Amino acid sequence: MHHFFIKESPAEDVICITGADVNHIRTVLRMKEGEQILVSCLHDADYTCQITSVTPEQIVARVLEVDREGRELPARIHLFQGVPKSDKLEWIIQKAVELGVSEIIPVQMQHCVAKLDAKKIPAKCKRWEGIAESAAKQSKRSLIPEIHRPMEYEEALDYGRQMDLMLVPYECAEGMAATKEAFSLVKPGMDIGIFIGPEGGFAPQEIDQALARGGKTISLGKRILRTETAGMAMIAALMLQLEIESTVGLE
Repeated sequence: MHHFFIKESPAEDVICITGADVNHIRTVLRMKEGEQILVSCLHDADYTCQITSVTPEQIVARVLEVDREGRELPARIHLFQGVPKSDKLEWIIQKAVELGVSEIIPVQMQHCVAKLDAKKIPAKCKRWEGIAESAAKQSKRSLIPEIHRPMEYEEALDYGRQMDLMLVPYECAEGMAATKEAFSLVKPGMDIGIFIGPEGGFAPQEIDQALARGGKTISLGKRILRTETAGMAMIAALMLQLEIESTVGLE
């Protein structure tokens, strides 16, 4: 079932889709009256609908079913990603959205090989937002995660310290005891920040700065993971833990 987003709650049992999605529904998907679609209203509910009218200006659909629980994780995961080379960030955004993150913040760190051109950042942000929206539709998310403007490391740490838990996977972290302890702190309703270093890893002073702000360094095991893999490993582990905890006692 094709998935679309609207910004405002529907009036009664009718949903109107306008904007760029109209052309996509009409000319790309070639959908007709009577076909069903899934529509998510940001921070509200998911609606299973049946199309009743297709015009060049809008798509009108009748609400068949309402899901107010949605498909979001019971905690909010914020990915602070060290800016990687080439187009890796686009892949990271796509996969992180599929896994359930609430927000992605590109971060300029000392060992980042790629340096973002300030003049190109608005255009890049727009492209990243489009990738996030597409991934949210594909994975049937109830909301579109925010793609934050890029931050310098100090600014990102100040933002991250506002989270309930700030985790920093670090290749020099010893053993898994600290990782086990950190994961035991993860609970539904929390805001969890994950800091992922770039290809060159974290500079030692960056780790010191993170620890000074309450961050917890953890290990992802004995293998060295690429920057685009480390974040996915962390998010996947948190996703499964949160999903399991949220269903305990419900079955």
